[in-house]
Amino acid sequence: MGRGKIEIKKIEDVNNREITFRKRRTGLLKKAHKLAVLCEAEVAVIIFSNAGKLFEFSSSDMKRTLSRYNKCQGPFEVPVPAFKPEEPKEVDLLKLEIPKLTTKQMKLLGKDLTGMSVQELGALEQQLNEGLLCIKERKEQLLQQQLAHSKMLERQATLENKALREQVEKLKGFFPSIEHLAPLVLKNSPVEKNNYGSIGGSGSLETENSGLDDDVSNTTLTLGYFAPA
Repeated sequence: MGRGKIEIKKIEDVNNREITFRKRRTGLLKKAHKLAVLCEAEVAVIIFSNAGKLFEFSSSDMKRTLSRYNKCQGPFEVPVPAFKPEEPKEVDLLKLEIPKLTTKQMKLLGKDLTGMSVQELGALEQQLNEGLLCIKERKEQLLQQQLAHSKMLERQATLENKALREQVEKLKGFFPSIEHLAPLVLKNSPVEKNNYGSIGGSGSLETENSGLDDDVSNTTLTLGYFAPA
Protein backbone atom coordinates (compact mmCIF):
# COMPACT_ATOMS: atom_id res chain seq x y z
CA MET A 1 0.00 0.00 0.00
CA GLY A 2 1.49 3.35 -1.08
CA ARG A 3 1.96 6.39 1.12
CA GLY A 4 -0.68 9.08 1.03
CA LYS A 5 0.02 12.46 -0.49
CA ILE A 6 1.24 14.97 2.08
CA GLU A 7 -0.29 18.42 1.93
CA ILE A 8 2.38 21.09 1.61
CA LYS A 9 1.71 23.62 4.34
CA LYS A 10 3.24 24.85 7.56
CA ILE A 11 3.41 22.28 10.32
CA GLU A 12 1.73 23.83 13.34
CA ASP A 13 3.16 21.45 15.96
CA VAL A 14 6.60 22.66 17.01
CA ASN A 15 8.04 19.20 17.76
CA ASN A 16 6.85 17.69 14.48
CA ARG A 17 8.21 20.73 12.67
CA GLU A 18 11.69 20.27 14.18
CA ILE A 19 11.74 16.55 13.41
CA THR A 20 10.63 17.11 9.83
CA PHE A 21 13.28 19.85 9.38
CA ARG A 22 16.12 17.57 10.55
CA LYS A 23 15.02 14.67 8.36
CA ARG A 24 14.47 16.66 5.19
CA ARG A 25 17.64 18.73 5.73
CA THR A 26 19.72 15.56 5.95
CA GLY A 27 18.00 14.14 2.90
CA LEU A 28 18.54 17.37 0.93
CA LEU A 29 22.26 17.48 1.71
CA LYS A 30 22.65 13.80 0.75
CA LYS A 31 20.91 14.38 -2.55
CA ALA A 32 23.13 17.46 -3.22
CA HIS A 33 26.22 15.33 -2.55
CA LYS A 34 24.99 12.54 -4.84
CA LEU A 35 24.22 15.08 -7.57
CA ALA A 36 27.71 16.56 -7.37
CA VAL A 37 29.43 13.13 -7.46
CA LEU A 38 27.26 11.44 -10.07
CA CYS A 39 27.01 14.34 -12.46
CA GLU A 40 30.29 16.10 -11.67
CA ALA A 41 28.33 19.29 -10.96
CA GLU A 42 29.28 22.20 -8.73
CA VAL A 43 26.61 22.23 -6.06
CA ALA A 44 26.20 24.59 -3.09
CA VAL A 45 23.35 24.52 -0.57
CA ILE A 46 22.72 27.14 2.14
CA ILE A 47 20.05 26.55 4.79
CA PHE A 48 18.98 28.77 7.69
CA SER A 49 16.74 27.17 10.28
CA ASN A 50 13.81 28.89 11.94
CA ALA A 51 16.09 29.57 14.93
CA GLY A 52 18.71 31.24 12.70
CA LYS A 53 21.23 28.39 12.55
CA LEU A 54 23.28 28.00 9.36
CA PHE A 55 23.64 24.68 7.50
CA GLU A 56 25.53 24.51 4.24
CA PHE A 57 27.03 22.08 1.73
CA SER A 58 29.38 22.78 -1.15
CA SER A 59 30.98 20.35 -3.55
CA SER A 60 33.93 22.75 -3.88
CA ASP A 61 34.78 26.08 -2.20
CA MET A 62 31.63 27.96 -1.11
CA LYS A 63 33.10 31.43 -1.72
CA ARG A 64 34.25 30.49 -5.23
CA THR A 65 30.80 29.12 -5.97
CA LEU A 66 29.11 32.31 -4.74
CA SER A 67 31.52 34.48 -6.75
CA ARG A 68 30.71 32.46 -9.85
CA TYR A 69 27.02 32.85 -9.09
CA ASN A 70 27.36 36.66 -8.82
CA LYS A 71 29.17 36.83 -12.16
CA CYS A 72 26.42 34.89 -13.84
CA GLN A 73 23.77 37.17 -12.35
CA GLY A 74 25.43 40.34 -13.73
CA PRO A 75 25.66 43.74 -12.05
CA PHE A 76 22.98 44.56 -9.57
CA GLU A 77 20.56 47.12 -10.94
CA VAL A 78 18.67 49.46 -8.67
CA PRO A 79 15.07 49.83 -9.81
CA VAL A 80 14.35 53.40 -10.88
CA PRO A 81 10.88 54.68 -9.95
CA ALA A 82 8.72 55.98 -12.73
CA PHE A 83 8.96 59.71 -13.34
CA LYS A 84 6.21 61.72 -11.76
CA PRO A 85 5.56 65.40 -12.31
CA GLU A 86 6.64 67.52 -9.38
CA GLU A 87 3.85 68.64 -7.15
CA PRO A 88 3.59 72.33 -6.24
CA LYS A 89 5.93 73.13 -3.40
CA GLU A 90 4.69 74.42 -0.09
CA VAL A 91 6.19 77.82 -0.78
CA ASP A 92 4.21 78.18 -3.99
CA LEU A 93 1.01 77.21 -2.18
CA LEU A 94 1.66 79.83 0.48
CA LYS A 95 2.29 82.46 -2.18
CA LEU A 96 -1.11 81.69 -3.66
CA GLU A 97 -2.73 82.15 -0.26
CA ILE A 98 -1.30 85.64 0.25
CA PRO A 99 -3.66 87.49 -2.18
CA LYS A 100 -6.68 85.68 -0.72
CA LEU A 101 -5.78 86.65 2.81
CA THR A 102 -5.06 90.24 1.75
CA THR A 103 -8.49 90.55 0.13
CA LYS A 104 -10.17 89.08 3.19
CA GLN A 105 -8.35 91.52 5.45
CA MET A 106 -9.43 94.50 3.33
CA LYS A 107 -13.06 93.38 3.56
CA LEU A 108 -12.83 93.04 7.32
CA LEU A 109 -11.56 96.63 7.44
CA GLY A 110 -14.57 97.78 5.43
CA LYS A 111 -12.61 98.39 2.25
CA ASP A 112 -12.86 96.90 -1.22
CA LEU A 113 -16.50 95.82 -0.78
CA THR A 114 -17.28 96.23 -4.47
CA GLY A 115 -18.87 93.18 -6.02
CA MET A 116 -20.17 91.70 -2.76
CA SER A 117 -23.80 90.65 -2.67
CA VAL A 118 -26.27 91.43 0.10
CA GLN A 119 -25.88 87.94 1.55
CA GLU A 120 -22.09 88.26 1.60
CA LEU A 121 -22.31 91.68 3.25
CA GLY A 122 -24.70 90.27 5.87
CA ALA A 123 -22.34 87.39 6.62
CA LEU A 124 -19.45 89.85 6.90
CA GLU A 125 -21.45 92.05 9.26
CA GLN A 126 -22.33 89.10 11.47
CA GLN A 127 -18.69 88.03 11.56
CA LEU A 128 -17.60 91.51 12.61
CA ASN A 129 -20.29 91.71 15.31
CA GLU A 130 -19.21 88.37 16.74
CA GLY A 131 -15.59 89.49 16.74
CA LEU A 132 -16.51 92.79 18.41
CA LEU A 133 -18.47 90.94 21.08
CA CYS A 134 -15.49 88.72 21.84
CA ILE A 135 -13.26 91.80 22.07
CA LYS A 136 -15.64 93.48 24.55
CA GLU A 137 -15.81 90.35 26.70
CA ARG A 138 -12.04 90.09 26.78
CA LYS A 139 -11.73 93.80 27.64
CA GLU A 140 -14.20 93.47 30.54
CA GLN A 141 -12.34 90.41 31.79
CA LEU A 142 -9.04 92.31 31.84
CA LEU A 143 -10.66 95.28 33.61
CA GLN A 144 -12.10 92.97 36.27
CA GLN A 145 -8.69 91.43 36.80
CA GLN A 146 -7.05 94.86 37.12
CA LEU A 147 -9.75 95.98 39.58
CA ALA A 148 -9.29 92.87 41.72
CA HIS A 149 -5.52 93.42 41.69
CA SER A 150 -5.95 97.07 42.75
CA LYS A 151 -8.24 96.06 45.63
CA MET A 152 -5.72 93.51 46.78
CA LEU A 153 -2.94 96.15 46.75
CA GLU A 154 -5.22 98.51 48.68
CA ARG A 155 -5.87 95.88 51.36
CA GLN A 156 -2.16 95.19 51.67
CA ALA A 157 -1.40 98.92 52.01
CA THR A 158 -4.08 99.27 54.71
CA LEU A 159 -2.66 96.35 56.69
CA GLU A 160 0.88 97.72 56.40
CA ASN A 161 -0.30 101.18 57.52
CA LYS A 162 -2.07 99.66 60.53
CA ALA A 163 1.03 97.68 61.47
CA LEU A 164 3.19 100.82 61.25
CA ARG A 165 0.76 102.76 63.47
CA GLU A 166 0.91 100.00 66.07
CA GLN A 167 4.71 100.09 66.01
CA VAL A 168 4.69 103.88 66.47
CA GLU A 169 2.34 103.60 69.49
CA LYS A 170 4.60 100.98 71.05
CA LEU A 171 7.66 103.19 70.56
CA LYS A 172 5.88 106.15 72.21
CA GLY A 173 5.51 104.10 75.38
CA PHE A 174 9.29 103.83 75.79
CA PHE A 175 9.95 107.64 75.79
CA PRO A 176 8.44 110.38 78.04
CA SER A 177 6.48 113.17 76.47
CA ILE A 178 8.59 116.16 75.47
CA GLU A 179 5.80 118.59 76.44
CA HIS A 180 6.30 117.89 80.20
CA LEU A 181 10.00 118.86 80.20
CA ALA A 182 10.93 122.44 81.35
CA PRO A 183 13.62 124.12 79.25
CA LEU A 184 16.73 125.55 80.82
CA VAL A 185 16.69 129.40 80.76
CA LEU A 186 19.57 131.67 81.61
CA LYS A 187 18.41 135.06 82.96
CA ASN A 188 20.53 138.10 83.52
CA SER A 189 20.19 141.79 84.15
CA PRO A 190 19.28 143.97 81.21
CA VAL A 191 21.57 143.56 78.30
CA GLU A 192 24.49 145.97 78.27
CA LYS A 193 27.10 146.12 75.64
CA ASN A 194 30.76 146.07 76.62
CA ASN A 195 34.03 146.08 74.86
CA TYR A 196 33.80 142.36 74.14
CA GLY A 197 30.28 142.32 72.79
CA SER A 198 27.24 140.66 74.30
CA ILE A 199 25.05 137.62 73.88
CA GLY A 200 21.59 139.02 73.25
CA GLY A 201 18.12 137.68 73.70
CA SER A 202 16.18 136.41 76.68
CA GLY A 203 18.10 134.09 78.84
CA SER A 204 21.53 135.51 77.64
CA LEU A 205 24.67 135.49 79.72
CA GLU A 206 26.74 138.66 79.72
CA THR A 207 29.99 139.53 81.48
CA GLU A 208 30.81 143.19 82.13
CA ASN A 209 34.19 144.63 83.04
CA SER A 210 33.95 147.14 85.89
CA GLY A 211 36.65 149.14 87.52
CA LEU A 212 37.00 146.56 90.27
CA ASP A 213 39.61 143.83 90.02
CA ASP A 214 38.17 140.35 89.47
CA ASP A 215 34.64 141.51 90.02
CA VAL A 216 32.06 139.62 88.08
CA SER A 217 28.56 140.90 87.46
CA ASN A 218 25.78 139.11 89.23
CA THR A 219 24.45 136.44 87.02
CA THR A 220 21.55 134.40 88.15
CA LEU A 221 20.47 131.06 86.74
CA THR A 222 16.76 130.59 86.75
CA LEU A 223 14.50 127.86 85.40
CA GLY A 224 11.58 128.97 83.40
CA TYR A 225 8.67 127.18 81.80
CA PHE A 226 7.61 127.92 78.31
CA ALA A 227 4.25 126.72 77.31
CA PRO A 228 4.21 124.98 73.94
CA ALA A 229 2.82 126.93 71.04
